[in-house]
Amino acid sequence: MIPSYRHDFNARFTPEKYDRLRHETALRCGMEIPFAVCETPCFLPNSLVNRMGEDGKVLIRQLLENREYLARSEASIPSQFRVPNESAHPMFIQVDFGLVRNSVGELQPKLVELQAFPSLYAFQAVLSQAYIDAFQLDPQLRYFLSGINSTSYQRLLRDAIVAGHDPANVVLMEVFPEQQKTQPDFTATGKLLGIPTVCITRIRKQGRHLFYEEGGTQIPIRRIYNRTIVDELERKGVALPFDFRDDLDVEWAGHPNWYFRMSKYSIPYLHHPSVPRTWFLDQLPEVPADLENFVLKPLYSFAGLGVLVAPKRADIDAIPPAKRGAYILQERMNFAPVVETPHGPTKVEMRIMYVWLDQLLPVLTIARMGRGLLMNVDHNKNMAWVGSSAALISDAKP
Repeated sequence: MIPSYRHDFNARFTPEKYDRLRHETALRCGMEIPFAVCETPCFLPNSLVNRMGEDGKVLIRQLLENREYLARSEASIPSQFRVPNESAHPMFIQVDFGLVRNSVGELQPKLVELQAFPSLYAFQAVLSQAYIDAFQLDPQLRYFLSGINSTSYQRLLRDAIVAGHDPANVVLMEVFPEQQKTQPDFTATGKLLGIPTVCITRIRKQGRHLFYEEGGTQIPIRRIYNRTIVDELERKGVALPFDFRDDLDVEWAGHPNWYFRMSKYSIPYLHHPSVPRTWFLDQLPEVPADLENFVLKPLYSFAGLGVLVAPKRADIDAIPPAKRGAYILQERMNFAPVVETPHGPTKVEMRIMYVWLDQLLPVLTIARMGRGLLMNVDHNKNMAWVGSSAALISDAKP
């Protein structure tokens, strides 16, 4: 999107530099990266990234300042996963935008979805810097937002996640973390903040207290950086060693209730030029005749599971009426192929990552590149110059 950077990068690209990127990223994370890392970063103008950051803030505040929405979203939290002592606002929020062209050909961001849940806060900073180092890019390119640098970013994450505790008493909690594709973020978080990653099945409860075992010693847990996805717990039938409903003597770095309150469930309540038309399936006035222009999404899936692009009428009819409230039908966006690659123009989905302590701050981005129907791996198999990427930002004009 910034032609000077794009042309220079493509002209100087070599497979050896890409191998160096993979090697450096693995070295800095402490493990090999088990998912597709794109051969190229994205070069984005600051004006576009700022617009996405501000649009996301408007959407988040629109929900938080809507008392009717907050009351209705109580129903989005499953009773068995309702955690006591909910915070006044989420701590970690992701807002995903697709880039489309308007009627006069200008790029504009359109909301894909939003989620109040942590993302790759440690890994993405590592990957972004690895692009700059491995490809010897302009050191003036930046990837942090809101005037943050690497030092202040580490301090912000430490304040949010560790919050003054001994890191040994703060755990990154996940289910079977060694099986997750996001494990490089867990290892990078451990290297950055000194906290352990602990499988939820290894946690033990004694009274109101939680513990994990290390070297035969029971170590108390004071604070949890929660990375456990509820639908995965249910899908895998995981037996939990404690009840989320218990009034536990533990702090949450990102209260779990917000995963439900601010999610795909929120989209029908939003009103903004960046938001595509969206309905709960059980509140749809009538099924559109042009279903090829829509996407059917289950509310609480993750990583694209269960999403149907251009659903058929039979797909909608197959959902029992009692379960239709757990789906949304969303207007499909035609992402603009804005990145020139040796394999043809490629589309980009941008994630703006927020941390909310004293103030709501956009801090970092994730770029996903693809040429398939969706940006996830299943729709971009056997393709080159696609996958997880980084947005490198410049004040240069596009």
